[in-house]
Amino acid sequence: MPPQRERIPSSWKLSPPQQDQNCPSLTLISDSSLPFEFIFETIRPNVFRTTFKSETHPVPLYPSVPRMETEMEGAVPTVTSTDKGKRIQIGDITAHVDFAGETPLVSISIEDQRFPIFQDLPNRSYVVDGEGIAHYTRYNRQTLHVGLGEKAAPMDLSGRRFELSATDSFGYDVYRTDPLYKNIPLLINATPDGCVATFSTSQGRGQYSVGSEMDGMHGFFKVYRHDYGGLEEYVIVGKTLEVVVRSYADLAGYPLLVPRWAFGYISGGMKYSMLDDPPAHEAMMELARRFKEFDIPCSAHQMSSGYTVSATPPKTRNVFTWNSHRFPDPEGWIKEYHKQGIRLIANIKPYVISSHPAYENLRAAGALFTDPHTGKTALTKLWSAGGGESADGSHIDFTSKSGFAWWYSGVKELARLGIDGMWNDNNEYTIPNDDWQCALDLPSLAIPPGAERRPQVGVWGRSLHTELHGKASHDALVDARPGLRPFVLTRSATAGTMRYAASSWSGDNVTSWAGMKGANALSLNAGVSLLQCYGHDIGGFEGAQPTPELLLRWVQLGVHSPRFAINCFKTAPADNAVGDVIEPWMYPAITPLVRRTIKRRYALIPYLYALMLESRAAAAPPQRWTGWGYEGDPEVWASPVLTAGETQYWLGDALLVGGVYEPGVAKARVYLPTRTREGEEDCFMNTKPPFQYLAAGQWVDIDAEWHGAGIPVLARVGAAIPVGKDVQVLSPGDERDNVAGLPLDDYRAVEIFPPEGRSKNGQWYTTTWREDDGVSAEARNKVSSYTFAYTATGGGATAGEIRVRFERDESSGFEAPWKSLVVILPPGDGRMVVNEDGKGLAMLGADPQGRNRFEFK
Repeated sequence: MPPQRERIPSSWKLSPPQQDQNCPSLTLISDSSLPFEFIFETIRPNVFRTTFKSETHPVPLYPSVPRMETEMEGAVPTVTSTDKGKRIQIGDITAHVDFAGETPLVSISIEDQRFPIFQDLPNRSYVVDGEGIAHYTRYNRQTLHVGLGEKAAPMDLSGRRFELSATDSFGYDVYRTDPLYKNIPLLINATPDGCVATFSTSQGRGQYSVGSEMDGMHGFFKVYRHDYGGLEEYVIVGKTLEVVVRSYADLAGYPLLVPRWAFGYISGGMKYSMLDDPPAHEAMMELARRFKEFDIPCSAHQMSSGYTVSATPPKTRNVFTWNSHRFPDPEGWIKEYHKQGIRLIANIKPYVISSHPAYENLRAAGALFTDPHTGKTALTKLWSAGGGESADGSHIDFTSKSGFAWWYSGVKELARLGIDGMWNDNNEYTIPNDDWQCALDLPSLAIPPGAERRPQVGVWGRSLHTELHGKASHDALVDARPGLRPFVLTRSATAGTMRYAASSWSGDNVTSWAGMKGANALSLNAGVSLLQCYGHDIGGFEGAQPTPELLLRWVQLGVHSPRFAINCFKTAPADNAVGDVIEPWMYPAITPLVRRTIKRRYALIPYLYALMLESRAAAAPPQRWTGWGYEGDPEVWASPVLTAGETQYWLGDALLVGGVYEPGVAKARVYLPTRTREGEEDCFMNTKPPFQYLAAGQWVDIDAEWHGAGIPVLARVGAAIPVGKDVQVLSPGDERDNVAGLPLDDYRAVEIFPPEGRSKNGQWYTTTWREDDGVSAEARNKVSSYTFAYTATGGGATAGEIRVRFERDESSGFEAPWKSLVVILPPGDGRMVVNEDGKGLAMLGADPQGRNRFEFK
């Protein structure tokens, strides 16, 4: 942490003195001894912006989100002004700015709360701290704090302190390591009475103390600090997490859609592309054949950077080159690999070792950072070969026109060869000196006047390069394949990066039971930070190989997450450069169970993809905290197990997923949240044997034998989930290029979970899901909707009927290749399924799981 050099601007007054008293915004200036400007603006009915700046401390020169324009959406604020304050009321939200004391004080309340949901700290709110700033606010004790992109478990960030930065945290401790890979300064305080988020647009390094600091003078407080420049911060208020996250998406951008194939199993492993004997191209082809041999579907392979290792000394990784021994014919080999039905995602790192063939040209063109202390190209040690090995090299300066263009061209060439997606790896920009200088000649930077005099990396923010790295890869794919959806997987991320990179993961985790458990908390904080197609390296990236029990538990959990990938680099003393891999068939005794679980993942893809379409439209994360939508249940706030977010979560609004996080355990404890509403069911069904119905609002122990039923997955009674074939299918938009002979996506069913007896008050349960062609760029995308409803009549699971109705809205122009719909009842449910008018549906008999099926023509 840098030295503390705090100074507090004081004697604030309106500037100009005669401001519009009815305006829901104001501008203040401090006295001339420390001249600063403070601006408070009402941007949306629930979004406010504060700016704290001066000539020496400008707002972020390249903010991570576009500046949000004012749009009150028809709301008319009621404004009350005095000589030393302004009160702004918009609906049930009241904001007050008081500048009677030493510092401006902002407080915001929702309805008739006893205390404001947001409140600046008196006499120390907005502070100059050396070259940066600090913002102090009241700490709302015994409430939930979430967000910050990706932070060590547990999910609740309360009472802890975090670095706002990113680093290559290979083999990190999921409960202790900080920072990890993401830098997203979004903190959400969630309470039963409402939620508030604060978000800084800075791309630079900083710290967030979430109630971990206090003193007798100021009491309990939170403090956000960043190293350079002034403050531009948004405050977002809402009754629920859902409202706040959606409003944040209005600011930062809604999550990108990934291609539909990215929801399948993605394989990986350093070893395959590092092999010389047999050469890597043969080893990877053998891997594809083994997937077919074991009848395990696989949609894509993450191709590690071994393909770029020079075939001759020094054997360093040279991005955008190919090892001619390992891959003598990249284009031809890629075409053959596609015939196996597996896409390829190529690893690319935004730095060049000094022996890279393009290094001298890049240096001469100004594509690399400059070290002001030497006046030469900035050098540092960079990971280049095996575990822990390094060589001198330089990062690409993405503010340079030449660096951005070189990267863009390299990605475009990989796409021309047939690579399907880019894996932006090692892009945390862990550099040793913030004084390194940027070129700042990239036309899209729109450099503010005078900013060219401050070219230091730290001033602009290291994470700016992570964002521009994503943009360069994204733009190249868009131009290489017009009309198709680009797929960029990024290890590091900022709020801005996710406008260009559709997917991310938690980096180089460790094989352990604790690592699997803590990863759930990372997922939940990532989700509210809009990292929506997010997951983990199943089985662990680093460390010992998982036991059969741990591997199966992790696979069972991983298939119920937005991204499902097995990728690793198991360092080994015998061959540290190559390492070992996790393969789904590595333990023959559990291979049938792994196969069954992965096939279940494929059957769930229509549901998962519908959740991603929902995320794109409304920002709701596919993977959600237990209390999401259940804010009225006191237990979700009171239980430390639930606020930790480590043991259970929602997948969409239909499935509640538990887990087992210790070896030898055959039961799992799960809480069933309650949200009793008039006329609504408040019950769950265990989707595994013994298929019992369980009332909401209680903790239950669920049978979870690891080589039996597996982890708990409970369905909300009244829910329905669309499912498809349990194999890899062809996305509708790919039908003209089916080189692998994949089956069409021409089967759709809905698994329904009716009440044990008659529906409460004759209620109809309605589910709408969306589908599109799975590959088109969003500007040309057509999304259709499908609505299924049902009600239960009669006495029980063997008496009465399930009445159903179905609406198919394809007015968007997209027509799904499936033409009939199969209705699947839970195991043991012997009721007949009939149309709304009482006419019976065609009975198809029971499936291998003993579930009765009926067809809707």
